Amino acid sequence: MVKLYCLSVLHKGPTTATWLKSAFELQSFSFFQRGSVQEFMSFFCKTIVERTIPASRQSVNEGEYLCHVYVRGDNLAGVVITDHEYPSRVSHTLITKILDEFSVKFPVESWPQLQERDVAFPQLNTYLAKYQNPSEADAMTKIQEDLDETKIILHNTITAVLQRGEKLDDLVSKSEGLSIQSKAFYKTARKTNSCCSFS
Repeated sequence: MVKLYCLSVLHKGPTTATWLKSAFELQSFSFFQRGSVQEFMSFFCKTIVERTIPASRQSVNEGEYLCHVYVRGDNLAGVVITDHEYPSRVSHTLITKILDEFSVKFPVESWPQLQERDVAFPQLNTYLAKYQNPSEADAMTKIQEDLDETKIILHNTITAVLQRGEKLDDLVSKSEGLSIQSKAFYKTARKTNSCCSFS
């Protein structure tokens, strides 16, 4: 069964990306894993946005997940995390639609100051529920023909996205956005190559 796990909107600043809004569907994970899985998906989204040049798209294959990212020319960024069965074209079309709606509601000059807790954008939760079934996106996908001409770079691992000399283990250990429990969870998942091993 296809799964859509995460929809996120971020702003790519000069050195770091900031969260504007996100929504998660993690019912397929055990109750005790959900917090760590959500933290890692958030970390993964931010890391990939920071390493995607403006006006480009990429999809990163990492373990059981596909992470699709689009950073617009104005530095508004969208990320969708799915399983491998979920169609990439639908993911990228959905990102475009979300970012278009977000930029209509929130003017560009407000993005650097926005804080996620202050952003009212319930469309993310609506889309997360509606597009669990990608066939719901058929009409939307047909409208979005320009994606056919957009090159989407597919990377096989997060390592391919990282800058030369960077290691995911180092980024995880330095991250302030991950709790001690999530860092321990990451180390265990790496050893067992289990559900949320992101490397």
